[in-house]
Amino acid sequence: MPAFFARFALRLGALAAGLASLVLLSACESGAPSGQATGAYNGTPVAVALLVPSGSGEASDDLIATGLENAARMAMADLGAVHIDLRVYATAANPDIAAAMASKAVDDGATIILGPFYGAEANKAGAAVAGRGVAVMSFSNNPAIAGGNVFILGQTFDSTANRLASYAVTKGLTRIMVVSDQTAAGEVGKAAIQSAVVSTGGSVAAMGSYQFSQNGIVQAVSDIATSAKSSTAQAVFLTADTGGALPLLTQLLMENGVDPLTTQYIGLTRWDIPLANLTQPGVQGGWFALPDPGLAQQFLGRYQTAYGAAPHATAGLAYDGMAAIGALVNQSGLGALGPSGLTQGAGFVGVNGIFRFLPNGTNERGLAVAQIVNQQVTVIDPAPRSFGGGPASGRAGF
Repeated sequence: MPAFFARFALRLGALAAGLASLVLLSACESGAPSGQATGAYNGTPVAVALLVPSGSGEASDDLIATGLENAARMAMADLGAVHIDLRVYATAANPDIAAAMASKAVDDGATIILGPFYGAEANKAGAAVAGRGVAVMSFSNNPAIAGGNVFILGQTFDSTANRLASYAVTKGLTRIMVVSDQTAAGEVGKAAIQSAVVSTGGSVAAMGSYQFSQNGIVQAVSDIATSAKSSTAQAVFLTADTGGALPLLTQLLMENGVDPLTTQYIGLTRWDIPLANLTQPGVQGGWFALPDPGLAQQFLGRYQTAYGAAPHATAGLAYDGMAAIGALVNQSGLGALGPSGLTQGAGFVGVNGIFRFLPNGTNERGLAVAQIVNQQVTVIDPAPRSFGGGPASGRAGF
């Protein structure tokens, strides 16, 4: 979990999911599919810069870069009437190089920047072109770097916490305990959960935390369990992830009398990655949020057919960003790609479901609520199809 803030990497799990085209939604009227011309777009190729982390010497960065570029090109092929002039720039996962590449991209004529991948890169890239009216749509999920001309595409803790807290409250689970790692990411997650619980009509019944180590969990779990029971919390909302504290923490909470049959376990992170985590006793019955799994399978199949391998977990973000660019241009012309044009209240629908950029540069995503039942993922509340209540028009499957 500390790696989340060490390089501001995306900790998103398998977010890849898909649609054949992206449409701009309208709160009042149907939006036209991005493959159909509306008259606002005059056919001029749209210069888009894609900043990817290749060249760092890390194989993982090269893998990420390949997935992002492939997914962006898939989106380009689906845009129909909108023609993209894609220029790809390698940042080597280095903030200073990212800033230089962002400046070069604008010098080369880019009207918008898609990427870079890491938050520290996006922060510097955004600053480098802030005075030139060019928006940066980063793949990061770190809200600390959002704002001004920098927008983040990654699924945020706030979006996840709001979805899960709202669902819990509607099910009558209004007294919720927050349990967090004593790490930078744990603190951010804790704040997101607290805010979400209160804003959705619940109350924070108790707080608990632990040092991020096996011994730290073992030493703290008795007090956490005691607080959960004495506070009569109806649910415990955990920041832990499957690569860190989650397996041990849930097992020990259960052994210390926090019965998941009577106290709902809720997770801020994906509990189904890796799939082996689904066999852990402590996560059975637990809730977590994820993009529409049906769309995920569609995108996976299409990507594998096109490129002969599964996409990187974050590849779908590049599809979303590229297709949003096409939808905006199709609807409103090139002028819509500036920072003020991206914050459409009705949002977009993309390969990870519906999403919209908020004025502060963060985003809100429509997520499904899932539960682990008999070591399998079961969707118990589907992802919404629009922010305005009506179904998205112009949606098409692969």
